Amino acid sequence: MSTVNGGAGADANIVHVTMIAAAAAMGGFLFGYDSAVINGAVDAIQARFDVDSATLGFTIASALLGCVLGAATAGSLADRFGRIRVMQVAGVLFAASAIGSALPFGVWDLTAWRVLGGVAIGMASVIAPTYIAEVSPAAYRGRLGSLQQLAIVLGIACSQLVNYGIAQIADGSAHNTIGPLQAWQWMLGVEVLPALLYLLLSLLIPESPRYLVRVGRLDKARTILAEVEGGGTERVERRIAEIRRALGSEVRPRLSDLRGPYLLLPVVWIGMALSAFQQLVGINVIFYYSSSLWQSVGVAESDSLLLSLFTSIVNIVGTVIAISLVDRIGRKPLLLVGSAGMTLALATASYAFGHAVVEGDAVSLPFAWAAVALVAASAFVLFFALSWGVVVWVLLGEMFPLRIRAAAMGVATATQWLANWLITVTFPSMRDWTLSGSYLIYAGFALLSLLFVWRFVKETKGKTLEEMTG
Repeated sequence: MSTVNGGAGADANIVHVTMIAAAAAMGGFLFGYDSAVINGAVDAIQARFDVDSATLGFTIASALLGCVLGAATAGSLADRFGRIRVMQVAGVLFAASAIGSALPFGVWDLTAWRVLGGVAIGMASVIAPTYIAEVSPAAYRGRLGSLQQLAIVLGIACSQLVNYGIAQIADGSAHNTIGPLQAWQWMLGVEVLPALLYLLLSLLIPESPRYLVRVGRLDKARTILAEVEGGGTERVERRIAEIRRALGSEVRPRLSDLRGPYLLLPVVWIGMALSAFQQLVGINVIFYYSSSLWQSVGVAESDSLLLSLFTSIVNIVGTVIAISLVDRIGRKPLLLVGSAGMTLALATASYAFGHAVVEGDAVSLPFAWAAVALVAASAFVLFFALSWGVVVWVLLGEMFPLRIRAAAMGVATATQWLANWLITVTFPSMRDWTLSGSYLIYAGFALLSLLFVWRFVKETKGKTLEEMTG
């Protein structure tokens, strides 16, 4: 295979490293699929187990509690056992959760399987961007790191397509049966197939060269660096020396290494804030509840699933735009554009939903305002996808000093899942209280995210991981 210039004088075999990064990003596909597949099953689960909105919200959000645990432990497990081994553990958990969620005995049984799947999501959310950043040449790291988010949005879209297809087989409703199971059970169970593919791919890609240097397997690290970055023996030896200096010591990083003058190092606080803002704008309300949301303002179930699929396509378009721009114009400009666009879109959606008409138990949205709401929601997803959806994962994979990267990544990602849980568990009750007010709150967080990026986020475009000093 041909090689191309990989930056800093290195010849990077970009075809080879792209294949490796894409295989690792399969964890992101499962992350997106598992997170969003529940969307088509929300109302059917509520009817099947006869639960109120608060219990329903807890069940849907329960996966996120597992995500916190998976994200918090993935870094230390990756440093102890290797990046590839953590991918394999996540793959097994994804498969087990898919089967268990499809065959629950009750709502609390379903909740437990959702938590287990969440542990897998949390692990994948940490290990994929960490691994991709560690095998990617600096000149291509932004685009290769973006494969994680592209895989996530493809997983979301695939889950919505599968949900829509299964619902159509079941005469348009997740409540109906296909063979011995209700349609929503098939929706949750199909995930076992990509989980098994992820396990297979994890057996075919090499270990991170930075992990190999840490544990003293230098010959293997040299071989992999030559494959992914190119260059002769002198170049590889220089890279090995750079990695060893950046690691600082052979001691495995611990959470205590993140301590700083303000309890934690400033760069860790910035990573945690980026993670929190990515969720506090309410993006996962769209992907967890959009079907239920549209039904709540009078859209038919089959049409609501189709709207969810449309939203996922918009998400993919925005992600592709981000991938093409992240290494050209940089990380910070994309975040600023995204925050401004999300603020306007969310405020517009809030205003449109405020025109819903309630007649007895029936709720409807006049056609003109429904069109405005759909355009605003789609614009929100587009601005998120071309900015915060991609850039946060790229930044988290590269912004931390190498000696604390895995531990800091775990803390930042756990923060993301806590914020995601907070938004997800509260939305059903907030929707019942005021849908318009909920979106106005999310718009406020989008505005705050713009101010935060302007003041605190530094550009990382074009820097090697070893140059990241915090």
